[in-house]
Amino acid sequence: MLSSENSERLKQWLNKKPLRNVEWIEESGIIRLRVIKFKSRIGKALCKIFNRPNYFFVNLDEIGSFIWKNCDGKNSIADILEKLKEKYGEEKMMERLYFFMNMLERGGYVRYE
Repeated sequence: MLSSENSERLKQWLNKKPLRNVEWIEESGIIRLRVIKFKSRIGKALCKIFNRPNYFFVNLDEIGSFIWKNCDGKNSIADILEKLKEKYGEEKMMERLYFFMNMLERGGYVRYE
């Protein structure tokens, strides 16, 4: 059972509207996030010297790609959760969404409206 404080936190989290914060591409329905490696001039210069790209790709799975496409600043986390349950079933969807959204937020890949 959730305490009233935790229940309020959950409500606040479910009402947040995630917005994508990095460039991305879609290949065969799967999302690849293009993440910048270095923001400093030194890092950028080293990439140039060694003829390496200043980015890398993070590949999402099918469910992650589905969530990513819905992070448009219009859908709340509650909306995304309902869509996930409709498409993939109920089993542990809340937990999966929670951990995935935390990973995206910690990486700076999404922000909240």
